[in-house]
Amino acid sequence: MASQPAPARAGTGVLGWRPGAADLALIALLLIALVGMPVLNALPPDSGLKLPDYMIGVLGKFFCFAMLALAHGLVWGYAGPLSLGHGAFFGLGGYCMGMYLARQKAISAGNELPDFMVFLNWESLPWWWTGTHLAPVALLLIVAVPGALALLFGYFTFRSRISGVYFSIISQAMVFALMLAFSRSELGFGGKTGLTNFSTILGFSVSDQGTRIGVYVATVLALAGSYLLCRWIVRSKLGQVLVAIREAEDRVRFLGYPADRVKLFVFVLSAMIAGLGGALYVPQAGIINPSEFEPAQSIEVAAWVAVGGRGTLFGPILGALGVNAAKSWLTGFAPELWLFVLGGLFIAVTLFLPKGLAGLWPQVRAAVAKRRGGTDG
Repeated sequence: MASQPAPARAGTGVLGWRPGAADLALIALLLIALVGMPVLNALPPDSGLKLPDYMIGVLGKFFCFAMLALAHGLVWGYAGPLSLGHGAFFGLGGYCMGMYLARQKAISAGNELPDFMVFLNWESLPWWWTGTHLAPVALLLIVAVPGALALLFGYFTFRSRISGVYFSIISQAMVFALMLAFSRSELGFGGKTGLTNFSTILGFSVSDQGTRIGVYVATVLALAGSYLLCRWIVRSKLGQVLVAIREAEDRVRFLGYPADRVKLFVFVLSAMIAGLGGALYVPQAGIINPSEFEPAQSIEVAAWVAVGGRGTLFGPILGALGVNAAKSWLTGFAPELWLFVLGGLFIAVTLFLPKGLAGLWPQVRAAVAKRRGGTDG
């Protein structure tokens, strides 16, 4: 993938922030998602514009994937390392939420153990499930567990100066190991079936449409907050160091910057964002199982970022939404074609849109300006 230009310095707008074209496009998209979709869903059933109830959950899952793509794009697009294991952080956040929901269901039924543990004749709750029925503990675990894994993994890989294809292979090995581990029933995570059949979240029924809309709105707001945080980072001096590391890491080290610690910080932050996205995904999907750790899932995340536009923040979000919408539509009648379409899309973007969909409009504008200049000449 071709190198991307360094981000511009922050403007002098309100609170030091002047929104660019990508920011305005994202604001419009989030406003439509935050206000327009619930309004369409609330229309009478006989209205031709009514949004079906199930679409709220579908769109909510798409925005969770957008958070995962944003997290991946922050690392790959700005720091340089291509992670093929970000699905690990998404899945860990999802399992932390699944543990909370499973405990809530068990407690509401007067039990200490979740359903699958009762079925498998477990006598006591494993220590790693302690406190998971409490919302504050669950929220802490949702970001702390993926962050801790990223800290451990990133510390040893970045300290050893593992980069390029070697980093990609090791990160994929990490997510594959988690898939195997969580598939084992004796670890207490539901085995291959995973965690499912949830009933309540924060005391509200997960099957109630009002609860679904609430989780959906929380997902959109979480995506907006994650974007603002990432934007603040990439427009700061730290963001300039990140781009410098991506372009010439050895020179950055020579100048005295702690490249390893900078990459580690961004890697851990991206893992936390991915974990939050995974946690919000579970109540909307109704299940979390080891399939979220499949290496192919993490590879697909890299495709979202490439299609949307590496080296941008809006691009990964656009790529995740667009690719998943296309996947949902195509797999409805020809699921066997999806992998071929995704591969062809990736190749086409690499050859003809090296900056992804986010760079399409600037390319068209530059081409029009060049043509006008030639005509005037």
